Amino acid sequence: MQDALNHLGTPELLALAAALGWASGLRLYLVVFLTGLAGWLGWLPLPPGLQVLQHPALLGASGFMLFIEFFADKIPWVDSIWDLINSVIRVPAGAALAAGALGADSATMALMAALLGGTLAATSQAAKTSTRAAANASPEPFSNVGLSLLEDGLVVGALWLATQHPLVFAVLLVMAVLAMWAITWLLFKFFRAAWRRVFPALPKES
Repeated sequence: MQDALNHLGTPELLALAAALGWASGLRLYLVVFLTGLAGWLGWLPLPPGLQVLQHPALLGASGFMLFIEFFADKIPWVDSIWDLINSVIRVPAGAALAAGALGADSATMALMAALLGGTLAATSQAAKTSTRAAANASPEPFSNVGLSLLEDGLVVGALWLATQHPLVFAVLLVMAVLAMWAITWLLFKFFRAAWRRVFPALPKES
């Protein structure tokens, strides 16, 4: 880990761990592929816990899954099915990636990073899934494509900011998490109200 520290520094590694966790909830395979590619090309010295991502076999596998996800994520309803399938993968993967960024020398730091990464991945996963479900209620397909492209850009931007401008990334991440919590809660209330209109006999909250 010392070599990565010499190049990135502790703030960058902390920001990278948070970025990996948060972005995994949106685009896990893009995160894995970009991080591994950056390490393989020598653009970014990866910590020991992440160096497996730059192995050619893993680059090939993550690139293949990224290719599939890129198109599946832009087709109405297919995107929601894809999110449902991958929901059991993104959160633990986000936790593992965050732990890999920080936990090479300390089990305690690895656990803290895993909790951080898993929580951030769950936050972005919940916001993504609920937003896509709302977009699929619209008859036009362009909102899905627009949201998907926005998520692609957010992942690339988050990984770049985390290593180049960690303090700016930290501020923007806090704002993004708060916004995602608000969006998820509002959409949850909307879906619950819509469900009760379809099934009015269901008991209401006390």
